[in-house]
Amino acid sequence: MSPRPAGAPPANGAGSRRKRSKGDLTSQAILDTAEQLLETKSLDEIAVDELTSGAGISRSTFYFHFESREAVLYALSERVAEGLYDSAALWLRRGSEPPEDSIRRAISGTVALWRAHGPVLRAAVRARDTSELVRRFWSGVARKFVDSTAQQIDIEREAGVAVPGPPTARALATVLVSMNETMCYSLSLARKSAARDREVVETLTAVWLRAVYGVPR
Repeated sequence: MSPRPAGAPPANGAGSRRKRSKGDLTSQAILDTAEQLLETKSLDEIAVDELTSGAGISRSTFYFHFESREAVLYALSERVAEGLYDSAALWLRRGSEPPEDSIRRAISGTVALWRAHGPVLRAAVRARDTSELVRRFWSGVARKFVDSTAQQIDIEREAGVAVPGPPTARALATVLVSMNETMCYSLSLARKSAARDREVVETLTAVWLRAVYGVPR
């Protein structure tokens, strides 16, 4: 992944194990304000003055923490991406859990995150075409997801659990990861519906099971 831009708070890790400083709290206020504004505006429509007003800070304080609005989106993307990977890991490290159960739990977690942070994730998808910073970050995230998924498919194939290729594990992983993103993006735009979310989770689970393991649910 690309280096964290100046002022972006650390992802889950060392920063979460210490008492949060005034600077951490200021960064968090900026991020929270940005996420709220993204619910009704695109990144380009959000003025720095709106971010400073919502966070209760001056413009100079904002620029001390973040170089630009794109850097704010980067930081928001980073913390959501951590959650997405944690969800995916439910299948990537499934151990003895049946594939259907681990895949369903992983996809359920992903859908929940898109529901909770849809404005941020959609803004990040759109910003890939206009922000080199955001594009590099999400390209790195995509590679991480595809690499990890392909590795797990190879492990499942070598164990005789998944059906052999073709397609190659990487080609299959690329399609499956892209499918999840496209479906979740569309779902996040729709009115919240527990029934619709369950339908999407079950549909994606069925596709993954058939594509990787060659068996229906």
